[in-house]
Amino acid sequence: MSEIPQNEPNVVSTIADKICNKLQNAIVEGIIPAGSKISEPALASEYGISRGPLREALSRLEACYLIERKPNVGARVVTLTREHLVEIYLIRESLEGLAARLAAENMSDKDVNELDALLEEHKHQIVQDQSYYQKEGDMDFHFRIVKGSNNSYLIDMFSNDLYHLIRLYRYQFGMVSKRVPRAFVEHGQIVDAIRQHDGELAQFLMSRHISNSRKNVEKMLDEHLAISD
Repeated sequence: MSEIPQNEPNVVSTIADKICNKLQNAIVEGIIPAGSKISEPALASEYGISRGPLREALSRLEACYLIERKPNVGARVVTLTREHLVEIYLIRESLEGLAARLAAENMSDKDVNELDALLEEHKHQIVQDQSYYQKEGDMDFHFRIVKGSNNSYLIDMFSNDLYHLIRLYRYQFGMVSKRVPRAFVEHGQIVDAIRQHDGELAQFLMSRHISNSRKNVEKMLDEHLAISD
């Protein structure tokens, strides 16, 4: 593979952006398995890039908790644990509950109609695939609610500190389960509360929804780890 030209700083940044996105998706989807060692020479060779932009990409992955570096050990993809999951979901219950409350106050009728359209797309997917995989960004119901809060600090905390780690757990343990139809119904209830500008109800429903999801993923994770043992 020919190496990408890397003479300009902005070009290096663009390369790092692209590689970071590719590695994020590979980790989230399990193509690069949890706990696996990160080899800089192998990745540099695979993507045809130098170590500079690759290390920048890896630093970003570390910042969003998808990889971890240890002295004398190197970098590894994070290992999925029950303890980490509980910590993340407890934060989500508060953070996204608040986001739903603010979304009920700030989202316009047009925004809510777009949420309805998004859920209609998700409904077709569930019927066809019996799974609930939500693409990142605006195709993700939870991301849209956080974005609809119009609170820049909350959006930054969610997007930069938690989002990809949330996707990792959700993708590997939450897309295909008996809870999928119920999770979809709960999304609709949250949208109804936002449409009515009932912030208190929206907050309650979102927090309960994430709590239910946490319990479901905990159960699936326990079963997965039991099989692995």
